[in-house]
Amino acid sequence: MSFKVAIIGRPNVGKSTLFNRLVGKRIALVDDQPGVTRDRREGDGRLGDLKFIVIDTAGLEEAAPDALETRMKAQTDRAIEEAHVCLFMIDGRVGVMPEDEKFGAALRASGKPVVLLVNKTEGKGLEGVYESYGLGLGEPIAVSAEHGEGMAEIYTALQPIHDSLNLKEVENERLDWDDPLKPLRVAIVGRPNAGKSTLVNQMIGDERMLTGPEAGITRDSIAIDWTWSGPDRDWPVKLHDTAGLRRKARVQEKLEKLSVADTLRAIRFAEVVILMLDADMALEKQDLQIADLALQEGRALVLVANKWDKVDDRQQALNDLRERVDRLLPQAPGLPIVTLSALTGRNVDRLMPVVTKVYVDWNAKVKTSDLNVWLEDATSRHPPPAVKGRRIKIRYIAQTKTRPPTFVAHSQRAEELPESYRRYLMNGIREAFDLPAVPIRLLFRSQKNPFESKKKRR
Repeated sequence: MSFKVAIIGRPNVGKSTLFNRLVGKRIALVDDQPGVTRDRREGDGRLGDLKFIVIDTAGLEEAAPDALETRMKAQTDRAIEEAHVCLFMIDGRVGVMPEDEKFGAALRASGKPVVLLVNKTEGKGLEGVYESYGLGLGEPIAVSAEHGEGMAEIYTALQPIHDSLNLKEVENERLDWDDPLKPLRVAIVGRPNAGKSTLVNQMIGDERMLTGPEAGITRDSIAIDWTWSGPDRDWPVKLHDTAGLRRKARVQEKLEKLSVADTLRAIRFAEVVILMLDADMALEKQDLQIADLALQEGRALVLVANKWDKVDDRQQALNDLRERVDRLLPQAPGLPIVTLSALTGRNVDRLMPVVTKVYVDWNAKVKTSDLNVWLEDATSRHPPPAVKGRRIKIRYIAQTKTRPPTFVAHSQRAEELPESYRRYLMNGIREAFDLPAVPIRLLFRSQKNPFESKKKRR
């Protein structure tokens, strides 16, 4: 079990900046605008030889019972429950606010160890340090999350708490793709309000992600560790819930641009991308652009048609969707489509078997001997066309990598091979070796004529 540290405080006191400092990466979105963080985010933190899981939380605010801020506070309360220690942060430039006193009292009542941090103390922020003694949370630590000041003092405060728990640290190891201990990285993407966060909550069986009728609640990519019990074995999964992607022309604000960049990064680091479609407006231009991006990045792709419970003629709608997918996304024929309702949970159990099947195909390896037997048969049934009166002969093919499956064919004058014949060979590989849906790379390299240099010398 890992040592968990939650960062708690009002909006805009610098919690996400400290989070990024502790994990050593700019993972959490940071902006001058208060309330950027909404969901709780976890990362692998480190101070010296002390390793821990650090939890970034939404700013604590008082709000009406049905307001978004109240749902955000519930997520923060869950983080406090899970954590072994809380870093309670206040803004040293403005001093102790009434909300700080109220939330400080709540932290004392929780019974969790609390380390009081006074942030933004570079320059003239020391007045807040003196005021913070009145919170009754022990001696404060003056820090500057932005400039990295006070990290040694945080280490000194956390070390005895960690040692008293006697936890065993779990080391991350480099594992093979099919190792039962290696987490499968899955990114859930789509347009705003497609139901991504609701689907995550249904999959893991917990209200982990903030949801609601408002579009664009999720602002940054949140990674969640989860284990799916499959028919053959348990699959550790790292789920990435992401911010909705709107058309580029509509993305104007700086914060939304940061959210988009965070989502694109999640796609690049994922192994399987789940694209959420709204059943009422499936495969609009923005959906196609997201799908094309995932396939260009070489990710395995699964399409999810959400809100399927609202569809009247489901079989006809599925047939129409299948036809549109095959026609508009020809670069990955046979893309799997899962129809479900994230809100009610209907058919959600069908999703992970499809995801793991696509993942296995994405890691497929084909024997060189089998490839060349197939190549000889494919070229004899449909020989390469003659270009400028000379027939092109493909001599040899081999797989050079996986994730996605990549093949290299050697031939003379490969650059003259028509695109239609390249597609014929690529589709033949898919059919012969049962590799539907996943992106495939088929590259052609020209073999040099060993007598070419002799001809030039003559």
